[in-house]
Amino acid sequence: MSRTRLENQGGAGGVAPEFLVSPEALDAVSPSGDRGGMMLGATPQGEPLSMSILRAEPTRIVMVGGLYLARQLALRAMATGAWVIVATGRPQAWQVLARAAGQRPDGGAVPLVQIRRLVPVELPRATEDGPLLVIHDGGAAPQEMFPPRSAWQTTVYVLPYLHPNAMAVANTADLVLLQRMPMGQAQMAARTWRLGPQHVQQLATMKNDAVVALGANLWQPLRLISNAREQQILGPVRLGD
Repeated sequence: MSRTRLENQGGAGGVAPEFLVSPEALDAVSPSGDRGGMMLGATPQGEPLSMSILRAEPTRIVMVGGLYLARQLALRAMATGAWVIVATGRPQAWQVLARAAGQRPDGGAVPLVQIRRLVPVELPRATEDGPLLVIHDGGAAPQEMFPPRSAWQTTVYVLPYLHPNAMAVANTADLVLLQRMPMGQAQMAARTWRLGPQHVQQLATMKNDAVVALGANLWQPLRLISNAREQQILGPVRLGD
């Protein structure tokens, strides 16, 4: 098979047009994964850990930490064939994704990933064959511009730190990904998600490549792992932006 075909399944005309991308381009952006079951990293015991990021119901994820984790998640979603739309006030920080997606045969940009301003737009219709990952990178107190409304749409809110005005978004998240934070922030996280003192201490002392996945009856520490190609695109695993 010489080419892989990904196409828009409906929705907003012109937002995600049909295009062709080589299998090599998909291989370059990230390791492959099953639909929805996306590899996030490794457990403290060294076992691979995957989670249902793209699934058959509207999904909201809150991510507190640096850009590295958010961009790695986007790369891996692209590798599964998902559309990735990034709404951000710092577009240059996300252009690395557009470059990783490659070009069409005519030299134009492949719209597998779209970098947009922080304004509401009509989104393409998400389907099982064309899931949609929307990344809202709008600061510590994001507005609800792209709430997940349909199956196979996941909206990720990238928060540089916890802010009281973000609690409405944080409290309705299906999954929360937390990186190391100052003690005051860790204590705010404990109040928000009813965590114990041992969790506060862990959040305040984790390494740069450590993440905690938090959800209903879930507290899962993990270590980020990047393959060689991801490190070429994003650099080494790190906490800051």
